[in-house]
Amino acid sequence: MTDEYRLQAAASVLAESRKLGRPCCRISERFDIASLADAYAVQELNTQAALAQGRRLVGRKIGLTSLAVQQQLGVNQPDFGMLFADMEYRDGDTIDSSRLIQPKAEGEIAFVLGRDLPNADTTLGELINAVDFVLPALEIVDSAIEDWKITLVDTVADNASSALYVLGKTPVKLDALDLSLEGMVLEKNGAQAAIGVGAACLGNPLDACLWLARTMAQVGRPLQAGDVLLSGALGPMVQVASGDSLRLRLTRLGEVGCRFA
Repeated sequence: MTDEYRLQAAASVLAESRKLGRPCCRISERFDIASLADAYAVQELNTQAALAQGRRLVGRKIGLTSLAVQQQLGVNQPDFGMLFADMEYRDGDTIDSSRLIQPKAEGEIAFVLGRDLPNADTTLGELINAVDFVLPALEIVDSAIEDWKITLVDTVADNASSALYVLGKTPVKLDALDLSLEGMVLEKNGAQAAIGVGAACLGNPLDACLWLARTMAQVGRPLQAGDVLLSGALGPMVQVASGDSLRLRLTRLGEVGCRFA
């Protein structure tokens, strides 16, 4: 089995699993996808296929921003996935659960860029200058791998387990905000389901976005004006299903919610 065949076969299985809404076994085991480079190659094959089908790339998501989760998986950096326009929902929307396999939700801070970030040595000052505003956000994560029994390469290959996202509608400027101190409460069906703080995201969500800006320039997909950056979870994931409702409340950045049907 050639490397090209293994990577393409793994990409096809993941894409088919998403299309049919049925989980698959670990592609890491089935197709001997062992390295991070191979996992990102699989992700890129499905990204290229999505673009060829007319889907539009509008941002990125950052995963593995919790140091505890990094240690659990034996890595020392986050991962990234692609955000397409058809993945976006807005505050108060109802999400069709048939689009999902085994979804969970995370409370996050979304950054929206007003300028391009083309350089692999992007500075913190350049990043801050490029951020137009931030928004409260829910990321709906979803694994194509059966029972979420994922390895690092499985989640990376599967677009970093990203499925959908929900944005708030009240933009806030970064001015005088310390995002490391931004607190969150994620409620499910009116009851507290998770709590967290900005410091849980690599110490500060800005640090996560800086890593992303540099990494995307290095891999040839630099961030552009208008891109949405999901900066990583501020607290634990919450399992969701049809009939559930979610409401994320942030200290100073407002609220965002959705329901599943």
